[in-house]
Amino acid sequence: MKNLEKTFQDVRAASRQLSLVPEAKINKVLDDLAMAAIKYTPEILDANQDDLDRMDPADPKYDRLKLSEERIENIAEDLINVAKLDSPLGAILAEKTLANGLKLQKVRVPIGVVGIIYESRPNVTFDVFSLCLKTGNALVLKGGSDAHASNTAILEVIHSVLKKNKLSTDSVTLLPADREATKALLQAVGYVDIIIPRGSQGLIEFVRENSKVPVIETGAGIVHTYFDRSADLEKGTAIICNAKTRRVSVCNALDCLLLDKSRLGDLPAIARPLAEKGVTIFADQPAFEALTGFYPEDLLQTADETHFGTEFLSLKMAIKTVDGLEAALAHIAQYSSKHSEAIIAEDEKTIAHFLRAVDAAAVYANASTAFTDGSQFGMGAEIGISTQKLHARGPMALEEMCSYKWLIRGTGQTRP
Repeated sequence: MKNLEKTFQDVRAASRQLSLVPEAKINKVLDDLAMAAIKYTPEILDANQDDLDRMDPADPKYDRLKLSEERIENIAEDLINVAKLDSPLGAILAEKTLANGLKLQKVRVPIGVVGIIYESRPNVTFDVFSLCLKTGNALVLKGGSDAHASNTAILEVIHSVLKKNKLSTDSVTLLPADREATKALLQAVGYVDIIIPRGSQGLIEFVRENSKVPVIETGAGIVHTYFDRSADLEKGTAIICNAKTRRVSVCNALDCLLLDKSRLGDLPAIARPLAEKGVTIFADQPAFEALTGFYPEDLLQTADETHFGTEFLSLKMAIKTVDGLEAALAHIAQYSSKHSEAIIAEDEKTIAHFLRAVDAAAVYANASTAFTDGSQFGMGAEIGISTQKLHARGPMALEEMCSYKWLIRGTGQTRP
């Protein structure tokens, strides 16, 4: 902690100044950063390749780690989108005048200093910086060793833009990739206001159990889609394939299909696009029998209990046959990580019951869970998907990166 105490002090000092920077200047920094990200794409990709060379391509984290020209272009677009959004700072959430004449206002303010601990996701460096800058928060980043070269290159670009706009580079700092830095951050009481972990369930649990600083959990995504007896086959088949295969390494990807037993005869048709994508299916006995002879033998296995409640992060998924809506709800309640859950159905009463009953940050009807994303929700970007219920839930963007304070104006009142 002593080795990093000066770093934490400098970030805390920068946070006090950052909250006073005019919104127009903040937006200019984000626009400049978008252009710089494109300009320095070759350097960023070179650093990213150094990280990729050290990771097994079969590792589920490989796709999260990988950057490309297209992904950097998308990052730049998100930066511009955040710049275009109205700042939530200073928004009056409530106001009233008391009988004694005191005027009260509840106003949005920055949280202060935000710590992010994350694995294998260099895009997070851009995303969290943009959202924290826009909300006047200073930022302490603790990336993993597997993405350290990428994160370092990105931070150099960010610092160059901050210097160009005469803002302190202490507004965002990247800690060393070692465990001692993680320990120091988790104990940085008085310097860091909140810590947000992004990564595996193991990382999240470690941070929750060891942090002395308050934690906002962005939990793992154990995602289910329930195919109801009233579901439209064509619509549901497309949704399931997209939710599973669009990008398998992300937390909103489908892990378990819950199939009403009355629709077992449709399972070969539902699964056909999954076979074309090379998805390995772990099916319970009724689903296994329905798929036998219709699904590639090398991609079809019998499910056991360990396959339910697993976040696969790969071209693998489970299928569980259920006897109606209540059985599906019971399965979700037992295995869900409260991230994203979906129903495919045409019966409106069934849909309404599912939407009310499921306890998750994002609950869908007749749409792919792949949409659980701050950018897709029109938030510009996201810090992560919060699966807890205090302070923030679901995609965390500008409003979620704020706290509030009460402003009280008087004319000399004293309390009797």
